[in-house]
Amino acid sequence: MNGKLYLIPTTLGETEPLEVMPLSVKKVIEQIDYYIVENEKSARRFVKKISPKKSQSSLQLMLLDKYAEDIETSKYLDVCKQGVNVGLLSEAGVPAIADPGASIVKIAHENNIRVIPLVGPSSIIMAMMSSGMNGQNFAFNGYLPIDKSDRKKAIKDLERLSKDKNQSQIFIETPYRNEKMFTDLKGALTPTTNLCIAADITLPSEYIKTLMVKDWKTQHPDLHKKPAIFIIHK
Repeated sequence: MNGKLYLIPTTLGETEPLEVMPLSVKKVIEQIDYYIVENEKSARRFVKKISPKKSQSSLQLMLLDKYAEDIETSKYLDVCKQGVNVGLLSEAGVPAIADPGASIVKIAHENNIRVIPLVGPSSIIMAMMSSGMNGQNFAFNGYLPIDKSDRKKAIKDLERLSKDKNQSQIFIETPYRNEKMFTDLKGALTPTTNLCIAADITLPSEYIKTLMVKDWKTQHPDLHKKPAIFIIHK
């Protein structure tokens, strides 16, 4: 019988793991020694934090970063054919959502390996939950273009799409460019469009607020280097 692929969430920042995820995550980690991870150091730190007694020397970590070759990662689940369970560990939040882990999940399905998602914090879903926007119809768009003119067009296109489909539009930005994004949104969106900003979700510094663009003009949230989700709805 094949081993299973467990999709293991991590915290969204320096919080205690069991404050934001169920005990079942700890139990699974205590049973698994093979992991697919983006960063070895942070993965070991998370495992140690959630399961201090687990032997670090027993961990077998396979890297899934920007340097990993497809021919190499395609073999990461070979151990499952020997009945060994593997954990896919996200760098932050849940695996395979705005995360390179989706390629591993695809390989699991192609090889008849059971995929088991575990409960944990997802900044995208938690931002949408707390935005007050249309939770029945929304889309995640990843990163917007960096070029100023291309970005402005993308913002206007998403605003138009939101209005035409009654669909909330979600996107993200590299944390050190958040404040530039905020400025561009205030300049490109129409005054009555709703904008939600959700930053540092689950952390003590958590900030979540939805206002019309015209009301954001007088607001100056500190978003610098903070993981943030942006949502608009026209």
